[in-house]
Amino acid sequence: MDASKINWILAIACLLAGIGLGALGYHLLNSSAASLQKLRQRLAERDRELAALREGMDDHLNEVSRLVAALQRNGEALAQRLAQDASRLGGKESALAGLETTSPPTTPDGEEPAMPRDYADGTGGTLSEDFGLKDDEDAKAPQPPRY
Repeated sequence: MDASKINWILAIACLLAGIGLGALGYHLLNSSAASLQKLRQRLAERDRELAALREGMDDHLNEVSRLVAALQRNGEALAQRLAQDASRLGGKESALAGLETTSPPTTPDGEEPAMPRDYADGTGGTLSEDFGLKDDEDAKAPQPPRY
């Protein structure tokens, strides 16, 4: 064989090998791009579903609010009707005491009850300002060495 034919054969073989390697690299790199596109599409679908759920939740809450308002109106109408019937029949007003709204409980002095604490009177709990602090006597005790 002639030397020029070998050079041409090597050039064509290298060209084909380069094309093959390029196609393989493109396929491998493009597969991650395709999966990224699928992820973006799934994210867009989930966003649409979430928007639809939010809209449905708004409609549901508006409907519940309307029903609660209607229930309150019906309850007030029922209380009025009971009061009218009781007064017409000569009943006592104390029978309707359970229908009225109640205020928060108060002490006999007229004050509201104190906020609950995490400790009893005379002792400090975990929320007290001096919890975990040592006395001066304990502070003078030698401390173990720190390494």
